Amino acid sequence: MIVTKKALPRRTFLRGLGAAVSLPLLDAMVPAMTAAAETPASPAKLRRLGFVYMPMGCDVARWTPLGETLDELSPTLASLKPVRRHVAAITNLELRNAYPGTHATSNCAFLSAARAKHTESTDYYLGTTVDQVAAKAIGGETPLPSLEMAMDLLSVVGQCDNGYACVYQNNLSWSSPTTPLPAEAHPRIVFERLFGEGGSAADRRAALRRRASLLDAVTDDLARLRGRLGPADRDRVGRYLDTVREVERRIRRAELAAKDGALPDLDRPAGVPASYAEHARLMFDLQALALQGDVTRVITFQLARETSGRTYPEIGVPDSHHPLTHHGNDPAKVARMAKINAFHVSLFAGFLEKLAATPEGDGSLLDHSLYLYGSGMGNPNVHDHTNLPILVAGGAAGRMRGNRHIRFEEPVPLANLHLTLLDKVGVRLDAFADSRGKIDGLFEPISI
Repeated sequence: MIVTKKALPRRTFLRGLGAAVSLPLLDAMVPAMTAAAETPASPAKLRRLGFVYMPMGCDVARWTPLGETLDELSPTLASLKPVRRHVAAITNLELRNAYPGTHATSNCAFLSAARAKHTESTDYYLGTTVDQVAAKAIGGETPLPSLEMAMDLLSVVGQCDNGYACVYQNNLSWSSPTTPLPAEAHPRIVFERLFGEGGSAADRRAALRRRASLLDAVTDDLARLRGRLGPADRDRVGRYLDTVREVERRIRRAELAAKDGALPDLDRPAGVPASYAEHARLMFDLQALALQGDVTRVITFQLARETSGRTYPEIGVPDSHHPLTHHGNDPAKVARMAKINAFHVSLFAGFLEKLAATPEGDGSLLDHSLYLYGSGMGNPNVHDHTNLPILVAGGAAGRMRGNRHIRFEEPVPLANLHLTLLDKVGVRLDAFADSRGKIDGLFEPISI
């Protein structure tokens, strides 16, 4: 553990055999932080950026809010009610470079707004994605520059969609036009990345097996730390570590259940929760821990792959997702597709509630974060890339104007939104991909 006489540095860890547990922001850290003198609404306080991808578009009629606020939420967005003051829906954004309309280009253009090279081979070419632009600017301040997560096992190679290599729909994040970053779907491996220390992945797994819990390895360091903290900080650390232990317990329970369970479907890795909702909540909880502990400030999360054949019996939809999206305007199929859309949004809404309920500094974890949720496809029945379903969620530190529905009369590049979000986390660019400027009205102006 690293301490000073005056205050704890923000990069304080509890260390033990094979473990390095980061800590949330504490009162004892504030005097040591260079940002401590800034105002609560300073844009420098907003240094976290997340992206959640919903595959295969949506039923626009059930998605789109009716008014200029979210006071009357659409059926698909109804679960956002508890956090609507932190959310803005944006209508009529487009991805011109995703045409001709395919599932592969929907996925890869979502964060790049770039045109994918049409190839089935390894000479693929795209563009650096917005998350990696942010990671290059602010990722050096954290142990992990960025964290790439998914729900599906990415084992498909070769040609996946209309002559496009599978790499385009397997990967949301690209650190360069030729370097896709694979996402991790297994909670245990994500947990090890966040809290393991040193050695190979196999070494860290062996260390975890040698102890009942990761936190057992840092008991001595934790005891020394508690002696230096005030009551409020001791309580804050205790609640944070209780959450770490609970997440670890849920991962272990899923692994034990998988040993004797039936084989998972092709989209789900072995050793993860059998329930899609439990798996997704676990992955969202890992994101919350990563942000709270300042392990990373840039996250991407793919809720499912494009063309996913996953079924959702837990919400009464036994049909495969992808065939439902080619519904031919059959009302029953559209309704079942919309039920999946609403289910995905509800999982994101629960995550936002958790961030909003997690105190940090002069606000909440959500106050100091920005998340973009959406899809690279609009109406999946015709594979278009306009009128995309897009949400932005965040808090007061960035002067986010929530409870709003921003509706453009003419299509506006999604890249405009990417440029706007980069600007809010301190990354100043003149343009990003095919952007034509920033989006006005999403944030309150900052008084100088």
